[in-house]
Amino acid sequence: MAVKIVFASSNLHKIDEIKALLPEDFELLSSAEVGFTEDVEETGKTFEDNAALKANALFDACGMFCFSDDSGLEVEALKKAPGVRSARYAGEPADTAKNNALLLENLKDKPNRKARFVTVICLRMPHKTFFFEGFIEGEIALAPRGSNGFGYDPLFIPKGSDKTFAEMDSDTKNSMSHRLNALVKMLPFLAFLHG
Repeated sequence: MAVKIVFASSNLHKIDEIKALLPEDFELLSSAEVGFTEDVEETGKTFEDNAALKANALFDACGMFCFSDDSGLEVEALKKAPGVRSARYAGEPADTAKNNALLLENLKDKPNRKARFVTVICLRMPHKTFFFEGFIEGEIALAPRGSNGFGYDPLFIPKGSDKTFAEMDSDTKNSMSHRLNALVKMLPFLAFLHG
């Protein structure tokens, strides 16, 4: 029988990405599927803070094993911006096209285009909380390329590739993603759920 675990997100892109990565003996539920529709405000100063805010709110509401993530893009020449403000870099409401345009504008005179995607997962169990970090190094393209993916994927070229994430099929992207790197670290801890 599959172990149910709730992911604190209603982002269908993320949910599909994580479903493809979890072992078959786990059933991933979205927060909406357990009746949690609260929009948790991400007021933390770090990825860890924001992941914990979401995981704790979801756990308090449903009492089930759950996890959340907070992800973002850190650009070296911009002192790790947009960082925790990645989704709303260009302001409210969140707008991917505006975020990408602002990032390119802020990098236009900077030769250093090194960047990395970061994901921090907060796994919440009764009386236990664990954090797992994953990241992938790369650089920012001169212009958006590709139509797959979401967020900054059209601008991010992972190290060792000449394609942006948005130019890759989902299997290729998932095989190297920052979220995968964090999930791989979390999987051994999920053994506790079988106990």
